[in-house]
Amino acid sequence: MPGKIKATLLTRNDMQRIITRLAHEILEKNRGTEDLVLVGLRTRGAFLAERISRKIQEIEGVEIPTGFLDVTLYRDDFRTRLKQPAVEVTNIPFSVENKNIVLIDDVLYTGRTIRSALDALMAFGRPARIYLAILVDRGNRELPIKADFVGKNIPTSINEEVKVKMEEVDEEDAVYLIDTSQA
Repeated sequence: MPGKIKATLLTRNDMQRIITRLAHEILEKNRGTEDLVLVGLRTRGAFLAERISRKIQEIEGVEIPTGFLDVTLYRDDFRTRLKQPAVEVTNIPFSVENKNIVLIDDVLYTGRTIRSALDALMAFGRPARIYLAILVDRGNRELPIKADFVGKNIPTSINEEVKVKMEEVDEEDAVYLIDTSQA
């Protein structure tokens, strides 16, 4: 991890409680599971979507269609990056027409990734509604984007980074605050 760990923001148990709470909040706002689909942003948002989907199935006994979206080619900084971006697989194996989509990502920062995700989703059709669920909202928006469901609000400075670790790719579940001024 570049930079120095300043604090552990969430532990494995914290993340499990947040996922349970987010699942309940999503069900409450949607008034159940009807027309509900989940779309996770690659990489860690996709794993969060899978976990929330499993939790909703545990609560309601209903399997929620879950897809995954890679927004790399939709980013407004795509052409200005020096390195070749790694494009992952987008997999939305269901119609989004007239569905209530919950877009899920790990960290909300400037809002640019979510703007890109909204553009990408529109290529799949016209949903009835799009909600945004975020594990950590770190503030410092550059675009007027606000999450409907937030696991934890953690105000950060420009010299800090929120690093989400997930067992599926990082062999641990935790969220760290990183001091990038020391990198």
